[in-house]
Amino acid sequence: MDLGFVLTQSITQAIGVTAIIYLLATMGLNIQFGYTGLLNFGQIAFVAIGAYAIGVFMIQWQQNPWPSWMPWQTLVPNLWVAILYALLLSVILALILGIPTLRLRADYLAIVTIATGEIIRLAFKSTDPLGGSQGINGKMGQDFYDLNPFPQQDRFDFGPLTYTRADLWVVICGWVVIGLLLLLTWALMRSPWGRVLKGIREDEDAVRSLGKNTYLRKMQALILGGLFGALSGIFWAIAKQSVQPDSMVPAFTFFCYTILILGGAARVMGPVLGAIIFWFLLVFVEQFLLLLIDNGTITFLVPTQVGPIRFILVGLGLMLLMIYRPQGILGDKKELALDAR
Repeated sequence: MDLGFVLTQSITQAIGVTAIIYLLATMGLNIQFGYTGLLNFGQIAFVAIGAYAIGVFMIQWQQNPWPSWMPWQTLVPNLWVAILYALLLSVILALILGIPTLRLRADYLAIVTIATGEIIRLAFKSTDPLGGSQGINGKMGQDFYDLNPFPQQDRFDFGPLTYTRADLWVVICGWVVIGLLLLLTWALMRSPWGRVLKGIREDEDAVRSLGKNTYLRKMQALILGGLFGALSGIFWAIAKQSVQPDSMVPAFTFFCYTILILGGAARVMGPVLGAIIFWFLLVFVEQFLLLLIDNGTITFLVPTQVGPIRFILVGLGLMLLMIYRPQGILGDKKELALDAR
């Protein structure tokens, strides 16, 4: 292992599958929290719904058919219909969460969403038709991989970066989707609808006094952010070909908040920059420490201790960022103002 390998691994992960998954979910949080001021602490619930919808429709219900009067296989002929179902389920979840809470104080939504994320995870983990504690594994994204236009070969080299045929297809499609969603976010936030969302974040009473239906706008923001989260889960299921309930933990949402604040809340490119930097730093610190342990420079650590220590070091850096630049790299201090009354 050398420094070049460490940098290559860090860059690969910074633009790779995991970064894309977190970035999609963070873009949804940016609409909810960054632009609208909604405290959604359960974005992982939408991610889980999206991922499990793909796994259940494509694997579980086809391997374990229900009674003949429930023709699930005819309802889900392929992956693309399953994706539509996943998005529909995320809209239903947003309505369930938003209808009883969005007329109340912001902290009620925070409490409900973080509880919902755990309820969904435990429900999936304890339900055998949904895979139970083993989750769902299988070729749930085969329809997607069948569209891969790249020639059959083991590796594709782009300078120091190397990808398999499947990984290259996943990464390219992931960043294309991100680019389209960034354009959508940019257009929406420059529209009158987006300006109303920002007004709600700054002073909801003032916006309501102008005759705007703030409840409806907040519901729309919650649904749109949830759809982004469901896309993250869909991408998760397709890319990893596996959905595990123990991966759907609250820490996922808090990592997304870290990425959002690092890049800058209420900035279209904030989540992108935050995700790239966050995953680059996590992988770089881990691989660099392993390099120092391997060549004997560090003798007071063993490789198994590197995982927790990388979070400590990156966390210290984020603490310094919050002290000296709380608005993030691209953000503005005014964008952090939140009226939670």
